[in-house]
Amino acid sequence: MRISLTPRAALVALIALPVIVLWPLWWVVLILVAIWALVILADAFSAPNPRRIRVRREAPTQVRLGNSVRGRLLLTNPTSRTARLEVRDAWNPTAGLDDQRSAVDVPAQERRAIAQSFTPTRRGEHRSRTLLVASRGPWGLARRTTEVGVPGRLLALHPFGSRRHLPSRVQRLREIEGLAAIHQRGQGTEFDSLRDFVDGDDVRSIDWRATARRRSVVVRTWRPERDRHVLIVVDTSRTSAGRLGESTRLDAAFDAALLLTALAGQAGDRVDLICVDRIPHLSVLGSTRTTVLHDMVTATAAVDPALVETDWELAASTITQRARRGSLVVLLTPVESSVVHTGLLPVAARLARDHPLVVASVSDPALEELAAGRGDLESVYLAAAAEQARAERTGVSHALERVGAHVVDAPPERAPQALADAYLALKAAGKL
Repeated sequence: MRISLTPRAALVALIALPVIVLWPLWWVVLILVAIWALVILADAFSAPNPRRIRVRREAPTQVRLGNSVRGRLLLTNPTSRTARLEVRDAWNPTAGLDDQRSAVDVPAQERRAIAQSFTPTRRGEHRSRTLLVASRGPWGLARRTTEVGVPGRLLALHPFGSRRHLPSRVQRLREIEGLAAIHQRGQGTEFDSLRDFVDGDDVRSIDWRATARRRSVVVRTWRPERDRHVLIVVDTSRTSAGRLGESTRLDAAFDAALLLTALAGQAGDRVDLICVDRIPHLSVLGSTRTTVLHDMVTATAAVDPALVETDWELAASTITQRARRGSLVVLLTPVESSVVHTGLLPVAARLARDHPLVVASVSDPALEELAAGRGDLESVYLAAAAEQARAERTGVSHALERVGAHVVDAPPERAPQALADAYLALKAAGKL
C-alpha cells in the first residue's frame, strides 16, 4: 500500500505561503511543513483501508471483434465509514475499455457497481494488467492505494466477415448434390440413384443388371461423397504478418478458413486445422460438425504471426500424420518466390501425389493500385516493381500447378469466396 497526494494538498500548502513571506524564518517553515504533513497523514488514515474493500469482476470472456460487450466491477465496503474510491482498471489499449479510471462513493456496509464497456480493436487475448483501488480521505488531501488481485481476461474472436457469402455457396452445394447431380463416374463419388439413359451419358455409368431387369437402358448417377476429410494448414510465419489494408494477411487467411469450414460442414465433411511455422503450435482436431466452427473461431483468436520462416518439411510430416490418403489438403500461405525458396514446391509435389491439394494465397491489393500508376516518374518505377512482383507470383502459381496443386490467389475481400468456389469445383468434378 502507498500513500499519495491529491492536487488539493498542494492548494492547502499555498495557504501557508503568506506566513512564510511575512516571517521568512527557517523554524517557521519547518513548523508549517510539519503541520501540513500531519494534516495529510491524518486525512490519509481517516480513509477506509482499501485492502478491506472487496472487489468482484463481472465480465464476459469472449466478444466478436467489432462488437461491444458490457461488464462491471462490484465494490463492497464492509467498514463503518463511507469509502470514497478511485479505481484504475489497466487493460491494454486494444481491449477498447471506454474508461480505465472511475470514481465512486460506497457507503458503509453497502455495495456499488462500476459499469464498463469493451470494444476491442484487435483480435486476440486482452488482459487487465492490474486493478488499483485508492481510498481518499474525508478532506480529499491524500489517498491510500493498493493493488487488488482480480484478473481480467477478454478474448476478441475473429469477426468472420465472410459468413455473408455462406448462403450462396450452400445453395450451389445443394445443386451439386441434388438438382445438378454428377452423371459421371469419378474419384470421390458415391452412388446416388438410377435413371433412364439419355444421349450424352457416359456408357461406363450403365447399370447392366438394372437394364436387364427393366429391359431399358438404365444408368447410375453419382454424387459427391460425404464424410470426407478436409485438412486446413495455415502458415503463421513472418509473411502472414503483412498488412493488407486494415488487417493482416493472417486475419484474411483465417476468414477464408472459417468460410471453408462452415461450407464443408454443410457438405457433411470433417474439417481439421493446424497452424505451422517452425512448430505446429496450434491444432483443431476431431471436432464434430456441429462444434468445429466454434472450436476453430475460439482456438485461432489468440494466434499471432511468428517472426520466423516456415519449416515446410516439418509441415509435410505433420500433414502426413493427420491426413489419410485422399483427404483434401488446403495450404493457406502466400504464393511468393520467397516462400517457394523455403521448400514449399517439393513439399507440394509430394502432397499432391496422395491428396487433392489446394494452395490458397491472399494477395496484396496495393500491387494492383501501384501497377496502374503512370502519373510521374516515381509512379512509373513503382508500377514496374509491382508488375515484376505480379509476374513472380504468376510464375510461382504456374510452378505449383505443374506439380498438381490447385492455386487460388485473390485479394482479401475475395479470398474466402475464391477458396470456397475451389472446394465446390472439386466437389462438382468428383475429385472430392
